[in-house]
Amino acid sequence: MDTTQEREIIRVDSAGFCWGVKRAVDMAEELSESGQRRVYTDGPLIHNKQMMAKLTASNIKEVGDYQSKSEVELDTNDASAVMLVRAHGIAPERREYLKSLGLKFKDATCPDVGIIAGKLKLHAKKGFSAVIFGNPDHPEVIGLLGYTAGRGYAVQTKEDVDQLPDLGDQICMVSQTTMFVDDYNALAAYLKERFPSVVVLDTICGATKERQTDVLKLVEQGIEAVVVIGGKHSANTVKLVSLVERYGRPAFHIETTADLDCAALRKYNKIGVTAGASTPNFIIDSVYEALKAL
Repeated sequence: MDTTQEREIIRVDSAGFCWGVKRAVDMAEELSESGQRRVYTDGPLIHNKQMMAKLTASNIKEVGDYQSKSEVELDTNDASAVMLVRAHGIAPERREYLKSLGLKFKDATCPDVGIIAGKLKLHAKKGFSAVIFGNPDHPEVIGLLGYTAGRGYAVQTKEDVDQLPDLGDQICMVSQTTMFVDDYNALAAYLKERFPSVVVLDTICGATKERQTDVLKLVEQGIEAVVVIGGKHSANTVKLVSLVERYGRPAFHIETTADLDCAALRKYNKIGVTAGASTPNFIIDSVYEALKAL
């Protein structure tokens, strides 16, 4: 670092909760009535363990598993308890199972994910097969596959596309909401070479696009390194880390201020700060202040 130059910390406007995550958290907190009512979430409501710990303190409890596949064990017979679907959404079969538990049922699926599910369901009714660009083990993709009438395939690479069976001429393609725009466009073009009639739908959410654009803006501003705040299992946070590295800048992926490598960061005059869609502002604020104090 040039010791004659004051260190600059640039925090992007898009850092933190997207509207879908904020909606899910607000729903959970409202339903819990300040901890007076037990709220169950089918798997983690959002992919941020610090926020989940805060929610747990408000009587909001995660049950089931990460992929929403296992049976749910309830620890209360309270008739007022609520089962809340998390922001990633779930498959129709999972929805019916959760409703069968006899609890009040509420849905916090991100509306953007719900729109994709609706499009897949509509195309499935017309006899279309579906190709989903995304991680087949991610809960959002698992849930979306449930709307394809058994004719859905998750792909991440050209090799995955090559291994697809003959899908005929009725095919639609969608993307997991948190993927790279350029990667989706490239794989869609490759799929179109094999299946020219494929209908490609733009389903990467606006918040994801904004975060990816903001990383490019940081690079254009001459940023030397970027601190990316978010859960280690948060798909959109991991994508941000990868994007920073694609632009040739070091990325420091942290969950909280405690993870900051201050010695390494002091080498840089200009540091960017961004965060995944499930990262609460209280963590971003803390990291930002710590960086300013380097």
